[in-house]
Amino acid sequence: MQRSTWPQSLPQVIHFKRQQLKAEDILRQSFTISSNQQGRRPSEDVPIYAAPRHYQREAQRSEVVKEDMGSQDVKVVNFWASPFGKRVEWALKLKGVEYEYVEEDIFNKSNLLLELNPVHKKVPVLIHAQKPIAESFIILEYIDETWKQYPLLPQHPYERAHARFWANVGEQKLLEAAWVAMCISGDEKENALKVAREAIEKIEEEIKGKKFFGGDNIGYLDIALGWISYWLPIWEEVGSTQIIDPLKCSAITAWITNFLSHPAIKDTLPPRDKMLDYFHSRRKALSSTFQGRFKV
Repeated sequence: MQRSTWPQSLPQVIHFKRQQLKAEDILRQSFTISSNQQGRRPSEDVPIYAAPRHYQREAQRSEVVKEDMGSQDVKVVNFWASPFGKRVEWALKLKGVEYEYVEEDIFNKSNLLLELNPVHKKVPVLIHAQKPIAESFIILEYIDETWKQYPLLPQHPYERAHARFWANVGEQKLLEAAWVAMCISGDEKENALKVAREAIEKIEEEIKGKKFFGGDNIGYLDIALGWISYWLPIWEEVGSTQIIDPLKCSAITAWITNFLSHPAIKDTLPPRDKMLDYFHSRRKALSSTFQGRFKV
């Protein structure tokens, strides 16, 4: 029996379609059906080549799969005081995605967490379509790609890379230094504060002249740096430090006000007095852990 040349898989179908499109470009000008003959507007011309039905079915099936993926149940596994998990909640709320919150005891980790995130064994974890996604920055990008409403990342590749760069600066330079400065004392504390203040000054330059890092609306970078608005002032109070000087960081101070006043943000924040009690206890427990991290 002669072997069929009809494409049997989606990649073959796509290749087949590309070959048709090349032929169509050549024939389009001289072999088009008059739009008047098809009952269409005079400005519309219909090529004689149409997509194969098999290809059309595959494309329709792909769209259905995307819709089903977006409508699956969503769960967020997090610890109430974690700024990283709040990023996930903020993103979902901004996009209008309903989710179930699952509280995790990070000091007595559940089997669920260990199964969902066996590598890092940390929160947050997003569960979507019964599949777990770990690490807050990765989750943010997954959310942005899965639910297209209210885009978080900019459209231009350079601007997307720029947002990711500053998100990493906030994580690697500011967050770690601010956390250590809260927990320790002495010369190492001063060195950690120096690193944190230098980072916040750079971020101040980035936000100048803007309402949000994302422009007029909260975007990816606002969510990534959102902990600065609420967690950082609490860490400053617990550690008896000052990282954000309102006189030097007027743009960040204004951004904090704008950010915290947004309904998607303010409605998810933990009680401040509870946060103070928790981080005071963490400072006491971790005071010796970070010694030597920021040697002068």
